[in-house]
Amino acid sequence: MRNAFSRTGYSLLACFVAETVLTMFFLLIIMGSTDKRAPQGFAPIAIGLGLTLIHLIGIPVTNLSVNPARSTGPAIFVGGWAVGQLWLFWVVPILGAAGGEIVYNARFGESSTAS
Repeated sequence: MRNAFSRTGYSLLACFVAETVLTMFFLLIIMGSTDKRAPQGFAPIAIGLGLTLIHLIGIPVTNLSVNPARSTGPAIFVGGWAVGQLWLFWVVPILGAAGGEIVYNARFGESSTAS
């Protein structure tokens, strides 16, 4: 089923998968770069470059959110169909974040992020 509001014609399933996977990778970058076992002081560089890459990949698919608050404001102003698809930008980042935590803890043991 083609998503009529995807500017490049991706299906709703493709948008769901893209948002989930990209959010998961973003959380993996954050958790890995802030882990106390990682070199200190490089987290902002890794997070910033990771977020840039994730947006370059995801913007053609869904205009990428990775942040529910960033999606809510524009959807409210547009109204109609945008509010109808807002659920995708709230549910999927939560699922992606949970997936990122599960994968990180399974691969690297208990999260030991710096506070």
